[in-house]
Amino acid sequence: MQTSFGNHWHHVSAGETLKLLDTTAQAGLDAFEVARRQAHFGPNVLTQRRGQGPLMRFLLQFHQPLIYILLAAAIITTFLREWVDAGVIFGVVIVNAFIGFLQESKALRAIAALARAMTSETSVIRAGQRQRIPASQLVPGDLVVLQSGDRVPADMRVSRSRELQIDESALTGESVPVEKCA
Repeated sequence: MQTSFGNHWHHVSAGETLKLLDTTAQAGLDAFEVARRQAHFGPNVLTQRRGQGPLMRFLLQFHQPLIYILLAAAIITTFLREWVDAGVIFGVVIVNAFIGFLQESKALRAIAALARAMTSETSVIRAGQRQRIPASQLVPGDLVVLQSGDRVPADMRVSRSRELQIDESALTGESVPVEKCA
């Protein structure tokens, strides 16, 4: 399997994608190749690392070069007895940290929601046979068969579709399903 192409699969046709992933649209991967790719890539799961607590996440908002410059400016203006300027600069730093903390918390909640929404099983074509497998066993090059109401179990390249619409509201906030084509 060629991996020198990078992560720009959306720039390649569906047929070329199949060639780059050493698979076919009719048979998919054989058992040996699936085992080899599972050993190489590991399971198709979002890794969960233990995150920092809320206090540490808030304090890390101050660990940025621009914040250091603003804090230095606030200290200098304090020594120059420019109380209003120093107060405004300190206020900007605190508000910036609070907004950054809120945005990071929202992003962490979105990631957790995506992890919960991952499907547990999906249909694939392997060795010419359609079968149900746990989504965690998907590998690059698997041919996934989606039907109405299915959740997309991984990042994918659509090779064939008919009136395909995807509800991306969990990712983008769009309320209307987005039409996709091969």
